[in-house]
Amino acid sequence: MRDVAAVAEVSLKTVSRVVNGETTVDASMTARVHSAIALLGYRRDATASALRRSDRASASIGLIVEDVANPFHSWLHRGVEDLARARGVLTFAGSSEENPELERELASAFCARRVDGLVIVPAGDDQSYLLRERENGVALVFVDRPPGFLPADAVLSDNFEGARAGVLHLLDHGHREIAFLGDRLHIHTARERLRGYRAALRERGIAGRAELVTTDLFHAAAGAQATRALLELDAPPTALFTSQNLITLGAVHALRDCSRRDEIALVGFDDFELADALQPAITVIAQEALTMGRQAAELLFARLDGDASPFRTITLPTTLIPRGSGEIRPR
Repeated sequence: MRDVAAVAEVSLKTVSRVVNGETTVDASMTARVHSAIALLGYRRDATASALRRSDRASASIGLIVEDVANPFHSWLHRGVEDLARARGVLTFAGSSEENPELERELASAFCARRVDGLVIVPAGDDQSYLLRERENGVALVFVDRPPGFLPADAVLSDNFEGARAGVLHLLDHGHREIAFLGDRLHIHTARERLRGYRAALRERGIAGRAELVTTDLFHAAAGAQATRALLELDAPPTALFTSQNLITLGAVHALRDCSRRDEIALVGFDDFELADALQPAITVIAQEALTMGRQAAELLFARLDGDASPFRTITLPTTLIPRGSGEIRPR
């Protein structure tokens, strides 16, 4: 900054005011400062600037999701980033890989870099380790899943009602032998979707067969393997409810490989790219991942702006999108 001031022939304070976007600086001085910046290749040190400020604001936030490569989490990321960018705030993102220890490491690393707030998809069931960070001024919002042992703002989908609606849709199309393929049951969303599946069966007086419920699936290959195993049962299901987008993809591959995609009905939780281009197109329970991310960011920035109201949990509805696979009737 001293070099810029010398080349522009202005004071160090004038350079600081121009760099920080103040509009009260004389236009000719501002032009000279910008010319000097371009000539010298000067770049503002945001970390040093934050350390000098009394509020220590870094104009950055951290986002922790399960996997940034998962389409659901990519849209969630986009929703957070859209609002952050509009405020001139940088978003750091990391994948916890459903590992509570990695979640803690990422949160600690982001806080060490003095982020102003964190948006987290919890991997573990205990987020009380973040209490000290909140006391130090870090805003916290949880998304997709509620936090454990830490009161905080959260944005969730109505997983129970979404799963219930999907299974009722299959029941309305004549199915009684409906299989459930689910994620790991330590995850809140997986438990809620299984609860919705069972509630729909009970509503129609169907006890359900334990052998038709498969859980602890967390990637497409596991979903494909579980689907093949179900189809090899003496009394196989006539329909599948897959409770996560990667599991749905695995089921689609298995049904194709077994030449059963026109015989076995399928409803999946979470939409995914090209789901409407498959044959048959995949009926899904869609979540508003982009909206979830935006609402989480809105809550976070409200806290950073001084909102001291009681913590809120926002639950967003899901949408059943019939496309063909969920409307196949049992033979």
